[in-house]
Amino acid sequence: MGKGVFQVPQAVNEPVKSYAPGTPEREAVLKAYKELYNSKVDVPLYIGGEEIRTGDTAPMNPPHDHQHHLGDYHKASKEHVEKAIQTALDAREKWANLEWEQRAAVFLKAAELIAGPYRYKINAATMIGQSKNIFQAEIDSACELIDFLRFNVEYMTRIYEEQPESSSEAWNRLEYRPLEGFVYAVTPFNFTAIAGNLPSAPAMLGNVAIWKPSDSQVYSAQVIMEVFKEAGLPDGVINMVMGDPKMISDVILEHRDFAGLHFTGSTTVFKNLWKQIGENIHNYRSYPRIVGETGGKDFILAHPSANPKQVATAISRGAFEFQGQKCSAASRVYIPKSMWEEVKGFVVEDVKSFKMGSPEDMSNFITAVIHEASFDKLAKFIDAAKNDSDAEIVVGGNYDKSKGWFIEPTVILTDNPKYSTMCTELFGPVVTVFLYEDDQWNETLKLVDDSEYALTGAILSQDRYAAAEATKALQNAAGNFYINDKPTGAVVGQQPFGGARGSGTNDKAGSILNLYRWISPRTIKETFVTPTDYRYPFLEE
Repeated sequence: MGKGVFQVPQAVNEPVKSYAPGTPEREAVLKAYKELYNSKVDVPLYIGGEEIRTGDTAPMNPPHDHQHHLGDYHKASKEHVEKAIQTALDAREKWANLEWEQRAAVFLKAAELIAGPYRYKINAATMIGQSKNIFQAEIDSACELIDFLRFNVEYMTRIYEEQPESSSEAWNRLEYRPLEGFVYAVTPFNFTAIAGNLPSAPAMLGNVAIWKPSDSQVYSAQVIMEVFKEAGLPDGVINMVMGDPKMISDVILEHRDFAGLHFTGSTTVFKNLWKQIGENIHNYRSYPRIVGETGGKDFILAHPSANPKQVATAISRGAFEFQGQKCSAASRVYIPKSMWEEVKGFVVEDVKSFKMGSPEDMSNFITAVIHEASFDKLAKFIDAAKNDSDAEIVVGGNYDKSKGWFIEPTVILTDNPKYSTMCTELFGPVVTVFLYEDDQWNETLKLVDDSEYALTGAILSQDRYAAAEATKALQNAAGNFYINDKPTGAVVGQQPFGGARGSGTNDKAGSILNLYRWISPRTIKETFVTPTDYRYPFLEE
C-alpha cells in the first residue's frame, strides 16, 4: 500500500469567487437557487447501490422560510442500519485492496466536479437548506470541501512515502492498512464541507463508512452523495442513513466491527457517545478510534494597544457571520474600559447596517438560525439579558419567527465575567462583552483561560510583548489561535482546525494529523539470510 512512483497534482486552495453584482457566477447560483427552491426533492437512504425510500419521512424546510416545503427525506429503521453496516463490511475488502491511486482518483474527480458542474448546485442547496448567504456557502460547500478532498489526497501520499530504515541484511517496510471494521461519521448542520469530509477522509485511506448527516443538512448532503457517485465511488464504501440518532448510534456502537467514530457536533452528545463506546469496549474486535470536534466558547481579547476599528470588525465578522453558527464564532469578548466607547460605536454602526432576510437577496448579510429549537433558546437568553441586573443589551435584542427563524445580531454587555452568556455555548448571533481595567491585563489573561472549552480565540494588540505574553498564557485556551484577526475562517492546509478540553480531541481536520487516525500500520521485516544457529557470540567459550 505504499505510494510507489506515482505523483498526484499538488494541492492548492480553491479560489473563492466574488459573486459581485454582474458576475456570471452570481447569475449562475441564483438560477440554481430558483430551480432547487421550486422543485420538490425526495432524499433516500443510500445503502450500497440502492436508494431506499422507507415511506417514513420527515419534511425539509428553509430556515428563512419555514412554511416552504422543499421535499422530504426518508428515515431508517433498525433493519436499514444493520443492512448499511453489512453492506459496508461486504465492500471493505475490495475497497481496502484497491491501489491507493485508484482511491485518490475518485476523490480528486469529486473535487473537480464540485469546482465545476456541481459548484452552483451545492452552493444553492447550502443557501436554501442551511440559510447561508452566498459568500458563506461559497467558502464552505464549494471551496472548503474541494480543499479537503485535494489536500487529503496529498496528505495520504505523504503518509505512504514514510518508510523505515533498512539494512543490507533486512528490508523493513510499513504497510498502511485501513482500520479493521467500519467508521461511523456523524456530521453537523453548519458546514457542508465537514459533512463531506468526515466520511470521505477515512474512506480515502481504504476504510468504509456509515454516514449520518444532521437532519438539518440532508438537503445538501444529497448533493454530496450525487457527487461521490458520479466520481465513481464504489457502492457500499460510504452509506448515508438518516433517522432517529439514538437508534442509529445504538445499533452501530453495539456492532463488533465498529472501528472508529468521526464526529462533529455538541460536546454533550460526543461525551455520551464516548461513554457508550466505553461501555461496549469488550464487544469490539479492536479498540475504536474516537475523533471529535465539539463545542466552543470562543474569545476575542483586545489589548489596550489594539486598534479599536480592527477590534470592532473582528467582533462584527467573528460573532455574526453565518448568524454565529460556527464552532469558531466569537461569543465572549474582553475589552479594556478605555477603549469601549469607541469600539461600541463602530460595532453598533456595523450591526445597524446589517441587512437580514433570505440568502436569495445577496444584499443580506444575516439570514435565519437553523431551526425553532435554536431560535427559542437564543430568545430565552436574550430576554434574560434584558431583565438581569448584571447585563444590558447594547444593540440588537429583537427576534421574529413568523416567516423564518430570525434572531437579530445582539451584543450584551456585562460586568460579571461569569455571566451565563459568557460561559454557555449559544451557537447563534449573540456576543457578550466584559470590560476590564486597563491595568488588569495579566488578570484578564487568566480569566480568558478559565473555560471548559478550548477551540478558537483571538487577541488584538499592537504591542508585540503583550501579543507574545498572551500567546504563551493562552496556549491551552484555543487549538486555533489568532493574532490581530477574528477567530473564524480556518483554511484547509493553512490553519488545521480543532481544539481540546471540552472542544474535542484536537485531531486537526484539514491536516495530515487527522488522516493518521484512520490507518493501522503493519511493520514488515524481511531477512535475507536467515540465521541457522541460536547461539550468539557471547556464548562462545
